[in-house]
Amino acid sequence: MVDVVTRITIDRPIAEVAAYARDPATATEWYRNIASSRQLTPDPLRVGSKIAFVANFLGRHLEYVYEVVEMVDDRRFVMRTSDGPFAMETTYEWEALGGSSTRMSLRNRGTPTGFSKLVAPLMSPAMRRANRTDLRTLKARLET
Repeated sequence: MVDVVTRITIDRPIAEVAAYARDPATATEWYRNIASSRQLTPDPLRVGSKIAFVANFLGRHLEYVYEVVEMVDDRRFVMRTSDGPFAMETTYEWEALGGSSTRMSLRNRGTPTGFSKLVAPLMSPAMRRANRTDLRTLKARLET
């Protein structure tokens, strides 16, 4: 089992951080390993929406589809793979801090299978590093 949580404080209002982070159109701007993303279902983004991603991670080319399974305003956004190399769930959570700052948590958890199962011991540390980098990129984009 892989379960990685990373957090960052971003000096922007919660609504702005949540809207940008959950938008499939911005994923390639702040996720280093995401080569492309596109929403497969009509707007607006909601529970049941599907998003296709192409990524490169640990030297592997990955294509997978996430389904939105939970959306709670600007507080929580959860997606699960409905197609891909292994079952994965990604959760974004946002918390308003004093002033106009937001704490964002990014959690990835899942159960590797096949080739991914063989590299599972490397996966958590690699995900943690990637998530930290991605959240720093998100922070820089939103604060400039």
